[in-house]
Amino acid sequence: MSDDAGNDGASDRDGHEHARRRYLTAKLSVDERARDRRVRDDLLAALPEAPRVAEAGSGAGLTLSELYEWGVRPSSYLGVDEDAGIVAFARHVFPRVLRRQGVDAIATSNGCRVGDADLAFATGDALRVLPETAADDGGFDLLLAQSFLDLVPLDDALDAAAATVAPGGLVYAPLTFDGDTAFSPAHAADDRVLGAFHDAIDATPGRDSEAARHVRERLRERGADALAVGASDWIVRPVDGAYRADERYFLARILEFVADAVDDVAGADDWLAARRRQLAAGELTYVARNHDLLYRPRAQRAGVGR
Repeated sequence: MSDDAGNDGASDRDGHEHARRRYLTAKLSVDERARDRRVRDDLLAALPEAPRVAEAGSGAGLTLSELYEWGVRPSSYLGVDEDAGIVAFARHVFPRVLRRQGVDAIATSNGCRVGDADLAFATGDALRVLPETAADDGGFDLLLAQSFLDLVPLDDALDAAAATVAPGGLVYAPLTFDGDTAFSPAHAADDRVLGAFHDAIDATPGRDSEAARHVRERLRERGADALAVGASDWIVRPVDGAYRADERYFLARILEFVADAVDDVAGADDWLAARRRQLAAGELTYVARNHDLLYRPRAQRAGVGR
């Protein structure tokens, strides 16, 4: 398979699912490098032993694998993603990921078991499924929402988070986009193309290109306990003309996301052609501004604190 995202087979359903799977795994090294260590340490200090964990937009389950790397051992986990293909992939690959980390994971039809802990992935709307599950079993100690709050209606997401976590529970939302994208070397069409890219995000129902700053505003309005905020910019750059891990593919996909949003913008074709040449030559650098957020909702669940 070519690293050129324009030829990755994403035009059919199988190709789309493969492209998304590869994108999710390719960005793992980018995510690991970007996360704010202080926010992570505050999370680990605040978690109870063996927390009950939920995840909105769980993808391939790689955020949960990071928790295991950090020494967290959940007593249960439920990850919800709307893409059935990605959920199937997570159920297949996640037990293997844990085994490579030295964790004794036994595959199940929904994910795996680690000791007495059931780690499950489900298909559905996380904003609906997780609050409903919490209402049945008393809620979760931790809700993970990585790269998620900029993809969904923000107030709906914050309501769902408050209804998902148990009293005293935590919401950890790392890598939430905060409205700034940059490429280098500089190009004359940067402002026009990237401005149109952000405008297209904001024109998509439920999307918000400045979600991170708006989350902070909403949390103040709601009286939530904001425990930590830190910068977690995605930075992908070549070293001696080469990219780390599978980050050339990750960056190729980012260019395709921009291309999809700006196909009618003057100068966009020249901008994209230049960026693709720079990527192929190992000359392109990309930065996206994100923030990691850790907070406790004020009203934890329906009927609590209201």
